[in-house]
Amino acid sequence: MNVGLSKEKIIVIVGPTAVGKTDLAIFLAEKLNSEIISADSRYLYRGMTIGTAKPPKAILEKIPHHLIDVANPDETWSLGKFLGEVNKAIKNIHQHDKLPILVGGTGQYIRALLQGWAPPQIAADSGLRAVLENWLSQYPKEELKKKLAILDPESAQSLDIRNMRRVVRAFEVMYKSGQRYSHLRKIQETNYEFFEIGLTLPREILYQRVDERINAMIKAGFIEEVRKLKDAGYSRDLPSFSAIGYRELMDVIENKITLMEAIVSMRRKTRILIRRQSNWFRIDDPQIHWFTADENYESAVLQTIQQWLHIV
Repeated sequence: MNVGLSKEKIIVIVGPTAVGKTDLAIFLAEKLNSEIISADSRYLYRGMTIGTAKPPKAILEKIPHHLIDVANPDETWSLGKFLGEVNKAIKNIHQHDKLPILVGGTGQYIRALLQGWAPPQIAADSGLRAVLENWLSQYPKEELKKKLAILDPESAQSLDIRNMRRVVRAFEVMYKSGQRYSHLRKIQETNYEFFEIGLTLPREILYQRVDERINAMIKAGFIEEVRKLKDAGYSRDLPSFSAIGYRELMDVIENKITLMEAIVSMRRKTRILIRRQSNWFRIDDPQIHWFTADENYESAVLQTIQQWLHIV
């Protein structure tokens, strides 16, 4: 169905892990002649499929998807690179008179696009970064936040201090430029018109879904997937291995912990992730149209989007 859309319109689907974002995106893509763009940092990497819950191969072949399996696990994707590639994908989709659907749980990626962030164009310095990582890792999180606040109070408030890679990048940019990271990360006016859909479910249901998903991943061969990555020479210290489950199962393979201990850790970390995601996508955000992802809710979402697109 050709919706006759303007070239600025984009649907955005947000919400916590295991709420059903992918299923809704697929449903809408089939109804609206759309293509899907992943805004999930875990989906970027080849060979990391089971543990990241990527859509099945049959779905990827049926509905065009973008920014899935576009990098090897040892390739680093900065926020700036993501924004460059996502803008290319949006332009390509619009040129084919289709509607882009951006879906994913990586809050920083989504907010950066919606708010027109322009990350600092300062090349990474591996030597400096290694020194900073060694230095900053010595401090507790609260002490680290205080140090960042001395140099850049705004970044100390906006950055997730638990994300060491982002914190190191902020210090790296400041040391190389002599300017505050927050001042260099500019905001530009965006040419896109976004329609944000938020999905929610009671926390206990999400936790149950997480437990079921982890069990299903193990049965589907998650351990074998991690073993292949290890045998291919990929290090557990790579940023891509921060995806929940990969380092835990590496420990299982190396006989450091039991499988049950790994599963317990994966469950705990995913619960923490769900709580963090709620900070990116707040239920009181007036820009987000929230839906409870219960039985047959998809039709209500579709109707709301059709009204926005002026489809009778």
